[in-house]
Amino acid sequence: MNEKLTNELMDFIDSSPSMFHTIKSCKEKLEENGFQFLDPKKHWDLEIGGKYYTMTNASALVAFCVNSSNLVEEGFKIVSTHSDTPGFRIKPNPQIKFENYIKLNTEIYGGPILNTWLDRPLSLAGRIAFKGSDPLHPSSTLVNINRPILIIPSLAIHMNKEVNNGVAINKQKDILPILAYLDEIVDKNYLQEFICQETGIPESDILDMDLFLYPFEKSVLIGLNNEFISAPRLDDLSMTYSALYSILNTRSNHGISLFTCFDNEEIGSRTRQGADSPFLANILERITLSLGKSREEFFMTLENSFMISADVAHLLHPNYPEKSDITNKVLPGKGPAIKINSCFSYTTDSDSYSTFSALCKAHNIPYQVFVNRSDEKGGSTIGPVSASHLAIRSIDVGTPILSMHSSRELMTEKDFIYTCDALLAFLNL
Repeated sequence: MNEKLTNELMDFIDSSPSMFHTIKSCKEKLEENGFQFLDPKKHWDLEIGGKYYTMTNASALVAFCVNSSNLVEEGFKIVSTHSDTPGFRIKPNPQIKFENYIKLNTEIYGGPILNTWLDRPLSLAGRIAFKGSDPLHPSSTLVNINRPILIIPSLAIHMNKEVNNGVAINKQKDILPILAYLDEIVDKNYLQEFICQETGIPESDILDMDLFLYPFEKSVLIGLNNEFISAPRLDDLSMTYSALYSILNTRSNHGISLFTCFDNEEIGSRTRQGADSPFLANILERITLSLGKSREEFFMTLENSFMISADVAHLLHPNYPEKSDITNKVLPGKGPAIKINSCFSYTTDSDSYSTFSALCKAHNIPYQVFVNRSDEKGGSTIGPVSASHLAIRSIDVGTPILSMHSSRELMTEKDFIYTCDALLAFLNL
């Protein structure tokens, strides 16, 4: 079972090179397992025992199972993740000609570790918007080149003697990927022409493109005993797949089990498809009203609800142990980490901690605690943002990884499996 689940995770990651493809991968899995699509522009008729999903912007999704009619007392059980990852977005008018090199102008998305993208085979994926019958609703399609067509070459050490002592990378100059080297006169938009060939869309019909670079090398198991998963986008596609696995396999008879995958966490969540929007709150209210409850009963339901904000955590690094807290060390193979911060960069408090830890103990699932060193400011995630919109009990939990925000990240297979077990146990309550 572990080997099958791990292979499914790696296949999921490899088929999800952009936030749009992540949601497409989720949608396909949901439909294979009997989940019905709910059009947000139409009336919803929900039934007890029904399994449903809905989307926005093709980059955020909510899927849920209606387990019971006793919604007010049994509430929502929510697992939240995100679909986006740090990297590079292609700018408008991206083509740069230098001698006979064709480079692409890029913009940083989120906070990638820049030097990990150098000298790697790269590809492109994203969404193409093109002319449709209604100007207010253009057509769109996804594109994944799925072969290496780009590379960002580093400067030779002979011309950069201090490179191993740490050299700053200029975000506009040093990390522009090469698309081609041409003998002929450069007199056309090569990227646009290439995209038209890949999609079959006439160049005159293309309106805009959301295209992102991604590392072409696939996910693999690594280590003497294949104990590690080495893959791009483990943050946060590993948590997304764990949550997806859990909603697909939940067998609860209480309340509503719900999985939501937001977009744009890596840049602050302040979009209509991000956690800092009414997206989830609106859907929770629509679910409640569609099941014949009143708006007052919706607010009562929230009081009996609980959310797990599922985003990866930090492992203790064997080469930098001093970067971890002195009494809370997160170790490989010891289970998901409960994330705690006194200033509430994470939502965990003693109430939600006790709930999750008791759940893990009841199912013999190991868990750990992550706290930043007091002199190291850590990041935040969707938990505090989403919980502040919903005002429900919440905890932040993550599978621990190394190399977070690198073009390739690392986690243990055991920790991934334990996280799947914990999220499934939660949705099964």
